[in-house]
Amino acid sequence: MLPSPAQILRNRIQQFHQRIGGRHWFPHVPLAILLALGGLWLLQNDLGQQWRSILAQLLNRNLNGGLRPAYLPPLLIGVGMLIMAVGLLLRSRLAWTMALLFAALAAVSLLFGQHSHAHLLIGYFVLMLALLAFAWRQFDRSSIAASTLFALTSVVMLVVYATFGAYYLGADFKPQIADLVTAFYYAMVTMSTVGYGDITPQTPEAKLFAVSIIALGVAVFATSLTAVIAPLVTRSLQRIVSRKDTRMQRENHFVVIGNTPLAINTWRELARRGQPVTRLLRQEPETGIPDDVDHVIGDPSDGDILRKAGADKAQAVLAMLDDDSENAFVVLAVRELAGKARTVAAVNDANHLGRVQLVQPDVVIAPQILGGELAAMLLTGEQVTADFVMKRVFQQPGNPPSTPAA
Repeated sequence: MLPSPAQILRNRIQQFHQRIGGRHWFPHVPLAILLALGGLWLLQNDLGQQWRSILAQLLNRNLNGGLRPAYLPPLLIGVGMLIMAVGLLLRSRLAWTMALLFAALAAVSLLFGQHSHAHLLIGYFVLMLALLAFAWRQFDRSSIAASTLFALTSVVMLVVYATFGAYYLGADFKPQIADLVTAFYYAMVTMSTVGYGDITPQTPEAKLFAVSIIALGVAVFATSLTAVIAPLVTRSLQRIVSRKDTRMQRENHFVVIGNTPLAINTWRELARRGQPVTRLLRQEPETGIPDDVDHVIGDPSDGDILRKAGADKAQAVLAMLDDDSENAFVVLAVRELAGKARTVAAVNDANHLGRVQLVQPDVVIAPQILGGELAAMLLTGEQVTADFVMKRVFQQPGNPPSTPAA
């Protein structure tokens, strides 16, 4: 069975990806750069070179008519993008989620606002959304550092929104909020739902603003607390439930891939000899897998699945699937991990032996090819030696394949 053009293209892409060391920087580094550039572009588009006057307006609402409310959304979104870009570098799932949210908010704000170069910016953020969605599998880490970054960013942005919003609407409160310290005090009291009642909103705008920071405060503080505590709880549960991961150290072990009779017997004999073995299956068998058997479920040609099975730290990886072409692709995928494991490929069809040898596994096992030739030798009275059997069963790469009996 010849590899399809799509499989050949995928193989070449994987080889190029490995050659340039892509797993260390792609796609999280380019996406982080694009997100940071988008945040800077949004800030530049809305704030321009007037950052000094805008800063003065943030500190003195009576200067030139006060702080414009339109500055707050792009300011918060742009700064949030810059912070989440750091989270993308850590491959954080939370940072990826927040990056999607900020890109969507930026596109919506540009769509309903009046901005220069709005169409170009909207296209940029829509493209950013598509790239983030396409690369979602690469952002699967849930660390304490990333969760803390998310929590800190959310709280800081909410405090900024509540403080400067109260400062801008200061005349709509009783007594009037006339300085940033009082605005910060009102923001913290309202967000925490303490509500001393010493400062009260008087106008519909101020009342709606108070409602917004109460709702956002409860949501942000609850989400931030969950984001920080959840990874700790998850890790503790994983240590309790997945005890076999602690019993089986996936290092200097054997990885047997497939659920064929050859794979099952190889795994059983290695385990009987006291060798550490991990089974890698495309899907769980209907009969199930015993709890004491270390195993991984997933695509055996996927580098992440192989790494999860410890193929990069194994003594040997044995590809014993039904499909000879899949065994060849597994050998290539293991080689891309740049580990020390020897590769063993099983061949089920004599016509595929030469093609499998092209990927240069360390050992090619071809037990089924031996059947016809061995039967013919026994029937014709030819001598069958142990050396002959070993050479035919273990076809070393570079040796010419034997011609199968007709």
